[in-house]
Amino acid sequence: MSEVLEDLGFVTSECSSANELEAILAADLPDLVLLGIAADRVEPGQFLEVLVRTGFEGKVLAVGAPDSIIVKAVQQVGEEYGLGMLPPLTTPFAAGTLRERVAMLLPEEPAPSPAVHVGEALHGGWLELWYQSKIDARSLVRRGAEAKVRMRHPTWGVVPPAYFIPEGHDPYFSALSEFVIERALQDWHYLLERQRAVDLSVNLPAPYLRKPQAVRDLCRRMPMHPAFGGLTIEIASDEAIRDLEFLAEIAREMSFHNIALSIDNLGANWPELMGLDRIPFTKLKADRQFVAGCGNDRLKRTVCRHIVELAQGYGARAIAEGIESGADLAAVSELGFDLVQGYLFGKPMPLKKFAKSALTPTVIKQE
Repeated sequence: MSEVLEDLGFVTSECSSANELEAILAADLPDLVLLGIAADRVEPGQFLEVLVRTGFEGKVLAVGAPDSIIVKAVQQVGEEYGLGMLPPLTTPFAAGTLRERVAMLLPEEPAPSPAVHVGEALHGGWLELWYQSKIDARSLVRRGAEAKVRMRHPTWGVVPPAYFIPEGHDPYFSALSEFVIERALQDWHYLLERQRAVDLSVNLPAPYLRKPQAVRDLCRRMPMHPAFGGLTIEIASDEAIRDLEFLAEIAREMSFHNIALSIDNLGANWPELMGLDRIPFTKLKADRQFVAGCGNDRLKRTVCRHIVELAQGYGARAIAEGIESGADLAAVSELGFDLVQGYLFGKPMPLKKFAKSALTPTVIKQE
């Protein structure tokens, strides 16, 4: 349930006793309290007493079995106490049903851009990595995952990177890159312990790799575990093309330490990679703006075809990011892309949720 609420933008906390609830009410001032009610517990009454005594002004949602006498009693007593009781939620329930119950607490418009500097987020420990699977375009088997930075702000909830990723000249860009590398390697060990090794990719700016000792330090950090299949560094296409000579120099050193380079969001600039003897990239990823809708757009399809041909010519693999429909999947498979990723297979998700999902077969979301 916490995962569903977090996907909706809530910042969640859990408590197992009335005392813990009272501490959370004092520290976090929540907007919503969910009471999970089981037949063998008398705790709901104590929770209600805490809510009344502390003057809780938010909403309360009782969750329990259908026709539960305890759920009905909690609902009635809560209303008599003057608490903001929402209609009870019966188990089992779908994520959409939970969303309907808490709809009044969700903003009608997207939250304004929070003025949070990445330095503050790093210092506050608000940053984490979410993961989106990369799927074999033919077998539809998972073939790794891309790490994407998210900020879990104590007030605004989960904030996408567009609101806090610094400009390239910002001194904290280096610290952010260090965080991404360190956390990705920690998460790799977490995934290995709980299911199996997953080949990960991270996004780094090319200027970071120019820092003294950056490449050498990166190589030293790589796990020595025999299950480690390597780390892929994705670099934005404009930076990659601009720093092509430098990246070619470091690619060989990194390859000896199981690190590969991939070019990200390649689109209309694909011709700039033509006619070279070789490129330092093992993968070329097509920009989502040319992938989404390519099944029905001739221009997008043409760009995607050229990227596949370019990758094949250099012995690299082609990745299509932004797959949102079955038509897009069919189109990129026909064009010859090796890997795909996109909302059709699931959005980026927190580490623990990704670990659970990776244990199940690939599921294509209903359009």
